[in-house]
Amino acid sequence: MDTVTVIGAGLAGCEAAWQLAKRGVPVRLIEMKPQKMTPAHVSENFAELVCSNSLRSDELANAVGLLKEELRRLGSLIMECADATKVAAGGALAVDRESFSSMITAKIINNPNIEVMSQEVVSIPDGEVVIATGPLTSDAMAKSIAEKCGDVGFLNFYDAAAPIVTLESIDMENAFYASRYDKGTADYINCPMTKEEYLAFWNELCEAKQAHIHGFDDAGVFEGCMPVEVMARRGEDTLRFGPLKPVGLVDPRKGGENYVVVQLRRDNAVGTIYNIVGFQTHLTFSEQKRVFSMIPALKNAEFVRYGVMHRNTYLNSPKLLDRYYRLKKELRISFAGQITGVEGYVESTASGMYVGLETAARLLGAPPLDFSRETAIGALALYVSEASVGSFQPMNINFGIIKPLGKKIKGKRNKNALISERSLEIIERYSAEGDI
Repeated sequence: MDTVTVIGAGLAGCEAAWQLAKRGVPVRLIEMKPQKMTPAHVSENFAELVCSNSLRSDELANAVGLLKEELRRLGSLIMECADATKVAAGGALAVDRESFSSMITAKIINNPNIEVMSQEVVSIPDGEVVIATGPLTSDAMAKSIAEKCGDVGFLNFYDAAAPIVTLESIDMENAFYASRYDKGTADYINCPMTKEEYLAFWNELCEAKQAHIHGFDDAGVFEGCMPVEVMARRGEDTLRFGPLKPVGLVDPRKGGENYVVVQLRRDNAVGTIYNIVGFQTHLTFSEQKRVFSMIPALKNAEFVRYGVMHRNTYLNSPKLLDRYYRLKKELRISFAGQITGVEGYVESTASGMYVGLETAARLLGAPPLDFSRETAIGALALYVSEASVGSFQPMNINFGIIKPLGKKIKGKRNKNALISERSLEIIERYSAEGDI
Protein backbone atom coordinates (compact mmCIF):
# COMPACT_ATOMS: atom_id res chain seq x y z
CA MET A 1 0.00 0.00 0.00
CA ASP A 2 1.20 3.51 -0.81
CA THR A 3 2.46 5.65 2.05
CA VAL A 4 0.42 8.75 2.96
CA THR A 5 2.53 11.84 3.60
CA VAL A 6 1.19 14.01 6.44
CA ILE A 7 2.81 17.45 6.61
CA GLY A 8 2.65 19.08 10.03
CA ALA A 9 2.53 17.49 13.49
CA GLY A 10 0.04 19.78 15.17
CA LEU A 11 -3.20 18.44 16.58
CA ALA A 12 -4.78 17.91 13.15
CA GLY A 13 -1.71 16.27 11.60
CA CYS A 14 -1.15 13.94 14.57
CA GLU A 15 -4.82 12.92 14.63
CA ALA A 16 -4.87 12.24 10.88
CA ALA A 17 -1.62 10.24 11.04
CA TRP A 18 -2.88 8.23 14.02
CA GLN A 19 -6.20 7.30 12.39
CA LEU A 20 -4.45 6.22 9.19
CA ALA A 21 -1.81 4.18 11.04
CA LYS A 22 -4.42 2.53 13.27
CA ARG A 23 -6.06 1.14 10.14
CA GLY A 24 -2.82 -0.25 8.75
CA VAL A 25 -2.06 2.59 6.33
CA PRO A 26 1.67 3.51 6.39
CA VAL A 27 2.28 7.19 7.20
CA ARG A 28 5.24 9.52 6.72
CA LEU A 29 4.75 12.39 9.17
CA ILE A 30 6.94 15.39 8.37
CA GLU A 31 7.35 18.23 10.90
CA MET A 32 9.67 21.19 10.41
CA LYS A 33 10.33 21.62 14.14
CA PRO A 34 12.91 21.74 15.59
CA GLN A 35 14.82 22.61 12.41
CA LYS A 36 12.56 25.61 11.90
CA MET A 37 10.28 27.14 14.53
CA THR A 38 7.29 29.44 14.06
CA PRO A 39 6.84 32.67 16.08
CA ALA A 40 4.15 30.98 18.21
CA HIS A 41 6.01 27.78 19.19
CA VAL A 42 8.61 27.14 21.88
CA SER A 43 8.66 23.34 22.27
CA GLU A 44 10.05 20.62 20.01
CA ASN A 45 7.11 18.35 20.87
CA PHE A 46 4.15 17.69 18.60
CA ALA A 47 0.62 19.06 19.12
CA GLU A 48 1.84 22.10 21.02
CA LEU A 49 -0.87 24.32 22.48
CA VAL A 50 0.14 27.95 22.19
CA CYS A 51 -2.98 30.11 22.58
CA SER A 52 -4.66 28.68 25.66
CA ASN A 53 -4.53 25.54 27.73
CA SER A 54 -8.31 25.19 27.64
CA LEU A 55 -10.09 22.89 25.20
CA ARG A 56 -13.25 24.71 26.29
CA SER A 57 -16.52 23.37 27.64
CA ASP A 58 -16.99 19.68 28.31
CA GLU A 59 -20.79 19.88 28.58
CA LEU A 60 -23.03 18.27 25.98
CA ALA A 61 -25.30 21.32 26.00
CA ASN A 62 -22.33 23.17 24.45
CA ALA A 63 -21.39 22.48 20.81
CA VAL A 64 -17.67 22.04 21.51
CA GLY A 65 -18.54 19.64 24.33
CA LEU A 66 -20.52 17.58 21.82
CA LEU A 67 -17.66 17.66 19.33
CA LYS A 68 -15.23 16.40 21.98
CA GLU A 69 -17.54 13.55 22.92
CA GLU A 70 -17.91 12.55 19.27
CA LEU A 71 -14.12 12.47 18.97
CA ARG A 72 -13.81 10.35 22.11
CA ARG A 73 -16.26 7.79 20.74
CA LEU A 74 -14.42 7.73 17.42
CA GLY A 75 -11.15 6.85 19.18
CA SER A 76 -9.34 10.20 19.00
CA LEU A 77 -5.67 10.22 20.01
CA ILE A 78 -5.88 13.90 20.96
CA MET A 79 -8.87 13.39 23.25
CA GLU A 80 -7.29 10.32 24.86
CA CYS A 81 -4.19 12.34 25.74
CA ALA A 82 -6.22 15.38 26.81
CA ASP A 83 -8.29 13.32 29.23
CA ALA A 84 -5.13 11.71 30.60
CA THR A 85 -3.42 15.06 31.27
CA LYS A 86 -6.39 17.22 32.29
CA VAL A 87 -6.20 19.77 35.07
CA ALA A 88 -9.07 21.21 37.11
CA ALA A 89 -10.97 23.94 35.24
CA GLY A 90 -14.57 23.88 36.38
CA GLY A 91 -16.86 22.74 33.56
CA ALA A 92 -14.11 23.03 30.93
CA LEU A 93 -11.48 20.58 29.73
CA ALA A 94 -8.01 22.00 30.30
CA VAL A 95 -4.71 20.15 30.14
CA ASP A 96 -1.15 20.37 31.38
CA ARG A 97 0.27 21.58 28.08
CA GLU A 98 3.73 20.02 28.43
CA SER A 99 2.42 16.61 29.54
CA PHE A 100 -0.22 16.69 26.81
CA SER A 101 2.18 17.33 23.92
CA SER A 102 4.82 14.97 25.37
CA MET A 103 2.33 12.10 25.53
CA ILE A 104 1.14 12.66 21.96
CA THR A 105 4.74 12.89 20.70
CA ALA A 106 5.67 9.62 22.40
CA LYS A 107 2.65 7.76 21.00
CA ILE A 108 3.31 9.01 17.47
CA ILE A 109 7.04 8.23 17.52
CA ASN A 110 6.43 4.72 18.91
CA ASN A 111 3.75 3.79 16.38
CA PRO A 112 5.31 1.24 13.97
CA ASN A 113 3.15 2.45 11.06
CA ILE A 114 4.35 6.05 11.36
CA GLU A 115 7.73 7.24 10.07
CA VAL A 116 8.63 10.64 11.54
CA MET A 117 10.86 13.06 9.64
CA SER A 118 12.13 16.46 10.79
CA GLN A 119 12.45 18.86 7.88
CA GLU A 120 10.71 21.77 6.22
CA VAL A 121 8.56 20.80 3.24
CA VAL A 122 8.75 23.53 0.61
CA SER A 123 6.48 22.03 -2.05
CA ILE A 124 3.57 19.61 -2.23
CA PRO A 125 4.99 16.09 -2.76
CA ASP A 126 3.58 13.43 -5.09
CA GLY A 127 1.17 10.75 -3.93
CA GLU A 128 -1.45 10.89 -1.18
CA VAL A 129 -0.84 14.00 0.91
CA VAL A 130 -2.46 15.53 4.00
CA ILE A 131 -1.41 19.15 4.49
CA ALA A 132 -1.82 20.14 8.14
CA THR A 133 0.73 22.93 8.29
CA GLY A 134 -1.45 25.20 10.39
CA PRO A 135 -2.17 28.92 10.25
CA LEU A 136 1.57 29.71 10.40
CA THR A 137 2.46 27.76 7.25
CA SER A 138 5.98 28.61 6.07
CA ASP A 139 6.33 31.05 3.19
CA ALA A 140 7.72 28.43 0.83
CA MET A 141 4.94 25.94 1.51
CA ALA A 142 2.29 28.66 1.33
CA LYS A 143 3.61 29.64 -2.09
CA SER A 144 3.38 26.02 -3.29
CA ILE A 145 -0.19 25.73 -2.00
CA ALA A 146 -1.15 29.05 -3.58
CA GLU A 147 0.19 27.90 -6.95
CA LYS A 148 -1.91 24.74 -6.67
CA CYS A 149 -5.08 26.56 -5.55
CA GLY A 150 -5.02 29.41 -8.03
CA ASP A 151 -6.63 32.83 -7.68
CA VAL A 152 -9.13 31.92 -4.93
CA GLY A 153 -6.33 30.71 -2.59
CA PHE A 154 -5.55 32.27 0.78
CA LEU A 155 -7.17 34.58 3.30
CA ASN A 156 -5.60 36.07 6.44
CA PHE A 157 -6.52 37.16 9.94
CA TYR A 158 -4.64 38.09 13.10
CA ASP A 159 -4.61 35.78 16.13
CA ALA A 160 -3.43 36.58 19.65
CA ALA A 161 -2.38 34.75 22.83
CA ALA A 162 -2.92 35.79 26.45
CA PRO A 163 -0.28 36.46 29.14
CA ILE A 164 0.58 34.00 31.93
CA VAL A 165 1.41 34.93 35.54
CA THR A 166 2.74 32.98 38.53
CA LEU A 167 0.36 31.91 41.29
CA GLU A 168 2.64 33.13 44.06
CA SER A 169 2.63 36.66 42.63
CA ILE A 170 -1.19 36.99 42.70
CA ASP A 171 -2.54 39.07 45.59
CA MET A 172 -5.19 36.70 46.95
CA GLU A 173 -6.47 39.35 49.34
CA ASN A 174 -7.95 40.93 46.20
CA ALA A 175 -9.08 37.67 44.59
CA PHE A 176 -11.21 34.59 45.27
CA TYR A 177 -11.62 31.06 43.90
CA ALA A 178 -14.85 30.19 42.04
CA SER A 179 -16.23 28.78 38.82
CA ARG A 180 -19.05 30.57 37.04
CA TYR A 181 -22.44 29.45 38.37
CA ASP A 182 -20.51 27.03 40.65
CA LYS A 183 -20.11 24.57 37.76
CA GLY A 184 -17.57 21.86 38.59
CA THR A 185 -15.07 22.81 41.26
CA ALA A 186 -13.83 26.30 42.16
CA ASP A 187 -10.80 26.20 39.88
CA TYR A 188 -10.61 29.80 38.62
CA ILE A 189 -8.98 32.68 40.44
CA ASN A 190 -11.29 35.68 40.12
CA CYS A 191 -9.87 39.21 40.30
CA PRO A 192 -12.59 41.82 40.86
CA MET A 193 -12.49 45.56 40.21
CA THR A 194 -14.74 48.33 41.41
CA LYS A 195 -16.34 50.67 38.88
CA GLU A 196 -13.68 53.32 39.57
CA GLU A 197 -10.83 50.82 39.23
CA TYR A 198 -12.32 49.42 36.03
CA LEU A 199 -12.79 52.81 34.37
CA ALA A 200 -9.18 53.78 35.13
CA PHE A 201 -8.02 50.42 33.73
CA TRP A 202 -10.25 50.73 30.65
CA ASN A 203 -8.98 54.20 29.80
CA GLU A 204 -5.34 53.12 30.01
CA LEU A 205 -6.03 49.96 28.02
CA CYS A 206 -7.62 51.95 25.18
CA GLU A 207 -4.60 54.27 25.00
CA ALA A 208 -1.83 51.71 25.59
CA LYS A 209 0.97 51.34 23.05
CA GLN A 210 0.69 48.41 20.68
CA ALA A 211 3.52 46.36 19.24
CA HIS A 212 4.02 47.06 15.56
CA ILE A 213 2.75 44.35 13.25
CA HIS A 214 3.07 45.07 9.55
CA GLY A 215 -0.30 45.54 7.91
CA PHE A 216 -2.30 45.21 11.13
CA ASP A 217 -5.61 46.96 11.71
CA ASP A 218 -8.57 46.11 13.92
CA ALA A 219 -10.61 44.91 10.94
CA GLY A 220 -8.17 42.05 10.38
CA VAL A 221 -8.82 40.49 13.78
CA PHE A 222 -10.73 37.22 14.02
CA GLU A 223 -13.79 37.80 16.22
CA GLY A 224 -13.22 34.57 18.18
CA CYS A 225 -9.74 35.56 19.38
CA MET A 226 -9.92 39.35 19.63
CA PRO A 227 -7.18 41.28 21.47
CA VAL A 228 -8.50 42.75 24.72
CA GLU A 229 -7.46 46.27 23.71
CA VAL A 230 -9.39 46.00 20.41
CA MET A 231 -12.45 44.88 22.36
CA ALA A 232 -11.99 47.76 24.82
CA ARG A 233 -11.99 50.32 22.02
CA ARG A 234 -15.50 49.20 21.02
CA GLY A 235 -16.94 50.85 24.11
CA GLU A 236 -16.79 51.21 27.87
CA ASP A 237 -19.13 48.28 28.53
CA THR A 238 -17.84 45.84 25.91
CA LEU A 239 -15.44 44.10 28.32
CA ARG A 240 -18.09 44.13 31.07
CA PHE A 241 -20.33 42.00 28.88
CA GLY A 242 -17.41 39.96 27.50
CA PRO A 243 -14.40 38.42 29.26
CA LEU A 244 -14.82 40.58 32.38
CA LYS A 245 -18.50 39.83 32.98
CA PRO A 246 -19.18 39.20 36.68
CA VAL A 247 -22.38 37.18 36.17
CA GLY A 248 -22.48 33.90 38.08
CA LEU A 249 -19.40 34.69 40.17
CA VAL A 250 -20.46 35.31 43.76
CA ASP A 251 -17.69 36.92 45.80
CA PRO A 252 -17.66 35.13 49.20
CA ARG A 253 -16.20 38.23 50.81
CA LYS A 254 -19.25 40.35 50.00
CA GLY A 255 -21.94 37.79 49.23
CA GLY A 256 -22.73 39.17 45.78
CA GLU A 257 -21.36 39.97 42.34
CA ASN A 258 -18.69 42.58 41.56
CA TYR A 259 -18.71 45.30 38.91
CA VAL A 260 -16.23 43.35 36.73
CA VAL A 261 -14.13 40.23 37.27
CA VAL A 262 -10.93 39.16 35.51
CA GLN A 263 -10.59 35.37 35.57
CA LEU A 264 -7.33 33.42 35.77
CA ARG A 265 -7.16 29.77 34.71
CA ARG A 266 -4.51 27.15 35.47
CA ASP A 267 -1.89 26.70 32.80
CA ASN A 268 -0.22 23.60 34.25
CA ALA A 269 -1.23 20.60 36.33
CA VAL A 270 0.49 21.71 39.54
CA GLY A 271 -1.22 25.09 39.39
CA THR A 272 1.86 27.28 39.67
CA ILE A 273 1.08 29.45 36.64
CA TYR A 274 -2.21 30.98 35.47
CA ASN A 275 -3.50 32.28 32.13
CA ILE A 276 -5.39 35.62 32.12
CA VAL A 277 -8.63 34.50 30.47
CA GLY A 278 -9.70 36.55 27.45
CA PHE A 279 -6.64 38.81 27.57
CA GLN A 280 -5.22 38.01 24.15
CA THR A 281 -3.21 41.07 23.24
CA HIS A 282 -0.62 42.68 21.01
CA LEU A 283 0.37 45.47 23.37
CA THR A 284 4.10 45.95 23.90
CA PHE A 285 5.47 43.87 26.77
CA SER A 286 6.12 46.94 28.92
CA GLU A 287 2.57 48.19 28.38
CA GLN A 288 1.14 44.78 29.26
CA LYS A 289 3.03 44.89 32.56
CA ARG A 290 1.92 48.48 33.29
CA VAL A 291 -1.75 48.23 32.35
CA PHE A 292 -2.55 44.69 33.53
CA SER A 293 -0.89 45.44 36.87
CA MET A 294 -3.70 47.98 37.42
CA ILE A 295 -5.92 45.00 38.24
CA PRO A 296 -5.68 44.97 42.07
CA ALA A 297 -4.97 41.23 42.37
CA LEU A 298 -2.21 41.55 39.72
CA LYS A 299 -0.50 44.64 41.12
CA ASN A 300 2.65 42.59 41.85
CA ALA A 301 2.14 39.95 39.15
CA GLU A 302 5.14 38.14 37.72
CA PHE A 303 4.60 37.57 33.99
CA VAL A 304 6.22 34.36 32.77
CA ARG A 305 4.83 34.88 29.27
CA TYR A 306 3.49 38.06 27.74
CA GLY A 307 0.73 38.08 25.18
CA VAL A 308 1.79 37.77 21.54
CA MET A 309 0.10 38.23 18.21
CA HIS A 310 0.75 36.71 14.80
CA ARG A 311 -0.73 36.74 11.34
CA ASN A 312 -2.57 33.52 10.52
CA THR A 313 -3.29 32.17 7.07
CA TYR A 314 -6.17 29.95 6.00
CA LEU A 315 -7.68 28.68 2.76
CA ASN A 316 -10.74 30.03 1.01
CA SER A 317 -12.08 26.54 1.66
CA PRO A 318 -15.63 26.85 0.28
CA LYS A 319 -14.11 27.52 -3.14
CA LEU A 320 -11.41 24.86 -2.86
CA LEU A 321 -12.37 21.87 -0.69
CA ASP A 322 -15.01 19.15 -0.76
CA ARG A 323 -16.84 17.76 2.27
CA TYR A 324 -13.87 15.49 3.06
CA TYR A 325 -11.40 18.41 3.17
CA ARG A 326 -9.95 17.28 -0.18
CA LEU A 327 -8.78 19.70 -2.86
CA LYS A 328 -11.57 19.52 -5.45
CA LYS A 329 -9.21 19.85 -8.40
CA GLU A 330 -6.79 17.17 -7.11
CA LEU A 331 -8.39 14.68 -4.71
CA ARG A 332 -5.09 13.10 -3.65
CA ILE A 333 -4.41 16.29 -1.65
CA SER A 334 -6.30 16.82 1.61
CA PHE A 335 -6.03 19.64 4.14
CA ALA A 336 -6.62 19.49 7.88
CA GLY A 337 -6.54 21.88 10.82
CA GLN A 338 -6.71 25.64 11.06
CA ILE A 339 -5.40 26.12 7.52
CA THR A 340 -8.87 24.98 6.37
CA GLY A 341 -10.62 27.74 8.32
CA VAL A 342 -11.80 25.64 11.26
CA GLU A 343 -11.02 27.67 14.38
CA GLY A 344 -9.92 26.09 17.64
CA TYR A 345 -7.92 23.10 18.85
CA VAL A 346 -10.92 20.75 19.07
CA GLU A 347 -12.15 21.75 15.61
CA SER A 348 -8.66 21.19 14.18
CA THR A 349 -8.60 17.74 15.75
CA ALA A 350 -12.00 16.96 14.23
CA SER A 351 -10.83 17.88 10.74
CA GLY A 352 -7.73 15.69 11.18
CA MET A 353 -9.92 12.83 12.37
CA TYR A 354 -12.26 13.12 9.39
CA VAL A 355 -9.38 13.32 6.88
CA GLY A 356 -7.66 10.31 8.45
CA LEU A 357 -10.83 8.20 8.41
CA GLU A 358 -11.83 9.17 4.87
CA THR A 359 -8.36 8.69 3.40
CA ALA A 360 -7.99 5.30 5.06
CA ALA A 361 -11.42 4.18 3.80
CA ARG A 362 -10.59 5.26 0.26
CA LEU A 363 -7.19 3.54 0.20
CA LEU A 364 -8.62 0.36 1.71
CA GLY A 365 -11.44 0.23 -0.85
CA ALA A 366 -14.23 1.00 1.63
CA PRO A 367 -17.10 3.40 0.89
CA PRO A 368 -16.65 7.02 2.00
CA LEU A 369 -17.67 7.84 5.54
CA ASP A 370 -20.29 10.56 5.22
CA PHE A 371 -20.75 12.25 8.57
CA SER A 372 -24.09 14.03 8.29
CA ARG A 373 -24.98 17.58 9.27
CA GLU A 374 -26.71 16.06 12.29
CA THR A 375 -23.26 15.45 13.80
CA ALA A 376 -20.85 18.15 14.92
CA ILE A 377 -17.91 16.66 13.00
CA GLY A 378 -20.02 16.47 9.82
CA ALA A 379 -21.58 19.92 10.22
CA LEU A 380 -18.16 21.52 10.57
CA ALA A 381 -16.84 19.84 7.42
CA LEU A 382 -19.95 20.75 5.45
CA TYR A 383 -19.79 24.38 6.58
CA VAL A 384 -16.12 24.69 5.57
CA SER A 385 -16.89 23.23 2.13
CA GLU A 386 -20.21 25.03 1.58
CA ALA A 387 -19.83 26.90 -1.71
CA SER A 388 -22.68 29.29 -0.89
CA VAL A 389 -20.81 30.80 2.06
CA GLY A 390 -20.22 34.46 1.29
CA SER A 391 -17.58 36.16 3.41
CA PHE A 392 -15.66 33.16 4.74
CA GLN A 393 -14.00 33.54 8.14
CA PRO A 394 -12.54 31.00 10.63
CA MET A 395 -15.39 29.14 12.32
CA ASN A 396 -15.74 27.52 15.74
CA ILE A 397 -18.24 24.67 16.06
CA ASN A 398 -21.69 25.92 17.09
CA PHE A 399 -25.23 24.55 17.14
CA GLY A 400 -26.18 27.04 14.43
CA ILE A 401 -24.47 24.96 11.74
CA ILE A 402 -25.81 21.60 13.01
CA LYS A 403 -29.12 20.40 11.50
CA PRO A 404 -32.06 21.52 13.69
CA LEU A 405 -34.35 18.99 15.38
CA GLY A 406 -37.32 20.08 13.27
CA LYS A 407 -39.52 20.70 16.29
CA LYS A 408 -39.75 23.30 19.02
CA ILE A 409 -38.11 22.49 22.34
CA LYS A 410 -38.57 24.72 25.37
CA GLY A 411 -35.27 26.00 26.71
CA LYS A 412 -32.01 26.41 24.80
CA ARG A 413 -30.08 23.96 26.98
CA ASN A 414 -32.79 21.32 26.59
CA LYS A 415 -32.77 21.78 22.82
CA ASN A 416 -28.98 21.55 22.63
CA ALA A 417 -28.94 18.47 24.85
CA LEU A 418 -31.39 16.72 22.51
CA ILE A 419 -29.31 17.68 19.46
CA SER A 420 -26.27 16.18 21.20
CA GLU A 421 -28.19 13.01 22.07
CA ARG A 422 -29.24 12.58 18.42
CA SER A 423 -25.68 13.16 17.21
CA LEU A 424 -24.13 10.63 19.56
CA GLU A 425 -26.72 8.02 18.56
CA ILE A 426 -25.59 8.49 14.95
CA ILE A 427 -21.93 8.14 15.92
CA GLU A 428 -22.71 4.96 17.85
CA ARG A 429 -24.61 3.61 14.85
CA TYR A 430 -21.59 4.20 12.60
CA SER A 431 -19.47 2.22 15.07
CA ALA A 432 -21.99 -0.61 15.49
CA GLU A 433 -22.33 -1.06 11.73
CA GLY A 434 -18.58 -1.21 11.29
CA ASP A 435 -18.38 1.96 9.20
CA ILE A 436 -15.54 3.40 11.28
